[in-house]
Amino acid sequence: MNCNTKCCATIEYTTSFHDTDAMGVVWHGNYLKFFEKAREALFQKYHYGYRDMMESGYLWPVVDARIKYSASTIAEQTLQITAELAEYEHRIKINYKIVDVKTGKKTTSGYTIQVAVSAINQEMSFVTPQILLKKFGLVE
Repeated sequence: MNCNTKCCATIEYTTSFHDTDAMGVVWHGNYLKFFEKAREALFQKYHYGYRDMMESGYLWPVVDARIKYSASTIAEQTLQITAELAEYEHRIKINYKIVDVKTGKKTTSGYTIQVAVSAINQEMSFVTPQILLKKFGLVE
């Protein structure tokens, strides 16, 4: 995944001792937190952070997630986490890639799928709201 593409954001995160499990490796459940940090950066890049979503009248819950672990990570390891908007019709799919900054080796990849839900009546939208498309520059 190359963040030179449109609708992409990359962050760096240095793992902490509290991210690890009893075996000294980053606990598998923390990767969803890492994905979230990159996804938040992606949305903020396009001025559609969580407060903006609420103000626009939509919530975007994650309804599906997949993680593929390619290599372990440990405490005090700096990771580069990239989030890229891959699909945006009817739902949004964001792909993720995590690499070790020092070696460039991919450690993890995955995706999340989110749907638009009305903040007022909690009904799911079967089309992507125009506000997201406009914020990301996908429509005029």
